[in-house]
Amino acid sequence: MSTNGYCPSSVGLDTHGLVETGEVHWNLPPAELYEHAFRAGEGLLAVNGAMVCTTGAHTGRSPKDKFIVEEPGSKDAIWWGKVNKPISEDHFDRLHRRVIEHYRSKKLYVRDMFAGANPATRLPIRVVTETAWHNLFASQLFIRPKPGSTADHAPRFTILNAPSCLADPSVDGTRSGTFVVVNFAKGLILIGGTEYAGEIKKSIFTVMNYILPTAGVLSMHCSANIGAGGDTALFFGLSGTGKTTLSADPDRRLIGDDEHGWGDDGIFNIEGGCYAKCIKLSAEYEPQIYNAIRFGAVLENVVVDPATREIDFDDDTLTENTRAAYPLDFIDGAVVPSVGGHPKNIVFLTCDAFGVLPPISRLTPDQAMYHFLSGYTAKVAGTEAGVTEPEATFSACFGAPFLPLPPQRYATMLGERLEKHGSRCWLVNTGWSGGGYGVGKRMNLHHTRAMVKAALGGALDHVSYEKDPVFGLSIPQDCPGVPAEVLTPRKTWSNGAAYDAKAEELSKLFRKNFATLENAEAQLTAAGPCR
Repeated sequence: MSTNGYCPSSVGLDTHGLVETGEVHWNLPPAELYEHAFRAGEGLLAVNGAMVCTTGAHTGRSPKDKFIVEEPGSKDAIWWGKVNKPISEDHFDRLHRRVIEHYRSKKLYVRDMFAGANPATRLPIRVVTETAWHNLFASQLFIRPKPGSTADHAPRFTILNAPSCLADPSVDGTRSGTFVVVNFAKGLILIGGTEYAGEIKKSIFTVMNYILPTAGVLSMHCSANIGAGGDTALFFGLSGTGKTTLSADPDRRLIGDDEHGWGDDGIFNIEGGCYAKCIKLSAEYEPQIYNAIRFGAVLENVVVDPATREIDFDDDTLTENTRAAYPLDFIDGAVVPSVGGHPKNIVFLTCDAFGVLPPISRLTPDQAMYHFLSGYTAKVAGTEAGVTEPEATFSACFGAPFLPLPPQRYATMLGERLEKHGSRCWLVNTGWSGGGYGVGKRMNLHHTRAMVKAALGGALDHVSYEKDPVFGLSIPQDCPGVPAEVLTPRKTWSNGAAYDAKAEELSKLFRKNFATLENAEAQLTAAGPCR
């Protein structure tokens, strides 16, 4: 086996059961990965220097094809059910052999990295790919070791990424030819049948969501930034709520855009890069993200003119879930190493397509716990097949698909930290105002930025508040840079009775969802909608 590249680890691929028969490239720099990718026809070079790739049939994650190996060491700890589906050790071993055999005829790319910016809980990882562009993606998303320091890299978890390897459901225990399987006992993750690179990123996040709580660290699906005065803020939210957009603030320094841990010393980024949604991206509204897309960045499923190589960020021909992956330091003023103090403010983001939640409201600690466990946002017509009306979506802890442990475990840890550090909590609706989807309008981004700025800067500490009669939320009656009539949602509707009916509908959905959560404390139920 030829080992072309830079500082291959003394911990070889045989550790993962791979037979050394083919060509292997270790820790290649971006420029060489570009060359390999283009020679293999894996992507195009865009006019701004980014690599543009497509992911075929899978333009997003495949949650129904994700499994966790049921083995003695983790069996009793896992939150089994719709999110975490079990697969036997025998089936995993069969899939592992299938990937090993598949790799025999492939050129392989190996990347040694870390997950977690806090050295005390940092996880050494390895990603093995059969394409150069997936290896570049991994290089830009995780924490890169110092050059020449990987000779003794000993990964605790390794991903074997084999997009062109298909499972046989009849013998492999999978649902389809696609598989994403995590084996906590063996420290091994198998990915096959999908080219969507986000599976690599989220598999490691799942691992960190299992490991960090056992070390007394709360793992979180949130972005984070820090102000000029050293005040840290967290932004929780599901895809499409503005988590990446609002944390990329020119007046604050970015710590990270998606995954963090909260330990005794403060918060830290789990990743070394960003994975931003870029549909309708513009220099005007999201200048930091727009400027980060340059040489070294990877664009997924973004439409590019094959002749001019100009990018059309508005084109959703391939998918609305277009993505850009780039290193954290591509963001001007980003915090490196990506750590911060205990958060002074925590913002829960929701995209309410019903148009009834306030654009911003202050939460009590119990309300914060309630909305953390609820993890509400809404899908709108056209985003998924069969969705013709706004559809409420509840994802515990704003990240249920990536939680191997019961949600209450993470919620308890959050509550302990809120009590200890006195973090202020806010609920921000980036969805609709003046009516629901199809009637009202999406919240003005300039107004949302002004509200977040006021909350983080203390401008909302001394204004008067009014309690929402349905949701029990405290709504500020004044906010710099925002018209007063925007702040109270009922006042933005032309038909008050229609607002009342829609608010009652969403309230019932909140209560119905919360009733399904196991071990939810009574005072948290009382912190939800009033009626």
